[in-house]
Amino acid sequence: MIKRVDHVTYACEKGSIERWAWFHIEVEGGALINRIDDVRPGDPESSMKIWCIDYGEFGVALIEGIDRSKKSQVTKFVDKHGDHAVQHVAYATDDLEKFIERMQSLGGTPRGKVLVRNDGFGVLKQMFARGYDEGDAAEASFPEYVQRPTVGDSADVAITFAEETGKGFYDQIEEAVAHGDETPFFDFDRMPRDWVVPQPQPKGV
Repeated sequence: MIKRVDHVTYACEKGSIERWAWFHIEVEGGALINRIDDVRPGDPESSMKIWCIDYGEFGVALIEGIDRSKKSQVTKFVDKHGDHAVQHVAYATDDLEKFIERMQSLGGTPRGKVLVRNDGFGVLKQMFARGYDEGDAAEASFPEYVQRPTVGDSADVAITFAEETGKGFYDQIEEAVAHGDETPFFDFDRMPRDWVVPQPQPKGV
């Protein structure tokens, strides 16, 4: 169901996104492919920056809060977890709808609806889940699941980001905070009491 890591999103403290972009580009060898300095320019309350770096097989997104009349959710996340903390990891799936059905049947809950957009290669689907821990949605780490298109026979599609992506998960978290939704991602009551950890298998088996 899960193929690989699609991208990792790091939350940066105010004024540090340039430093971390330098690190990921000049030290690690990534390429800046998208830079959005304000995903909600018309919002008088808060927003964030999102800069996206491609490594070919996966990507990194850097986000930094923009505080206006209130503190950005990204600023709140950094206040709790520190600079350059992992806000979420996105996992690529073969079939997002089937994965979501399986996840929900076993006790998982999405943060909101599946987001669909065109990133130039075709339709991209994304689902952001609730936080791993119960509590303030703005301060929680969470998983994202995506289904990306393929080009020809190759499954290696460049990691691409769009402004709508940043708006999407920012909006969903803002809505959760506004409604006091602090429910965690997974209900482990669905886990069988007699579940036995499987034996490790050699890679490829």
